Amino acid sequence: MVDQNHIAGEECKASLDEQFGSHRTMFIQCDVTDQEQLRDAFQRTVEHFGRLDILVNNAGVNNEKDWEKTIEVNLISVIRGTYIGLELMNKKNGGQGGVIINISSLAGLTPAAYQPVYSASKHGVIGFTRSIAALASIGNYGVRINTVCPAFVDTPLLESIEKEENMGEFFQYKDNIKDMMKSFGVLDPSLIAKGMVSLIEDDGANGAVMKITTSRGIHFEEFGAHQKTKV
Repeated sequence: MVDQNHIAGEECKASLDEQFGSHRTMFIQCDVTDQEQLRDAFQRTVEHFGRLDILVNNAGVNNEKDWEKTIEVNLISVIRGTYIGLELMNKKNGGQGGVIINISSLAGLTPAAYQPVYSASKHGVIGFTRSIAALASIGNYGVRINTVCPAFVDTPLLESIEKEENMGEFFQYKDNIKDMMKSFGVLDPSLIAKGMVSLIEDDGANGAVMKITTSRGIHFEEFGAHQKTKV
């Protein structure tokens, strides 16, 4: 587990330690926008566990005021994390193969009028993931790469719409976003975890874009015949 919030990370590790034992978990404090810190986190993980099999690029922020930060966290760090993961997993590099899941959002598939940069970053995650998944298939990397696109999820990220320092000029529309949350509902994080596990276990899923909503649950965006390609 990697997180910039040291307290939250240690609390999560302690909870997992109770279930699985401390030797099977690891927390590393890391700013994913710092290339050296991110690469070091991967290296320490491989040194501890011996190899990398599954990578979930999940870091995300909503900051329309400091929109460059949103791009750095939501898109650039996902791209960088994917490339580092591929270096370690790619069978052509001596890796053992594996699975990468990049977390996007329904805002990456539809316009989000009150969060334009957040939406752009999530659109980028989908485009990048589908493209690199196709390359992994063509290149026989032995690595499957997929995207998960949840609707509103009950996490601290939702609290950002209440803050002018996050929303900037779009802060005036916070009630509109709240109305959307009431209309579409808010997902429990456990359903997102369930979706991720199913993608990890599905040997045929590569380049898939999984959508998760309160109305339809877990389902997929259909792009045509190339939505899923074998590795």
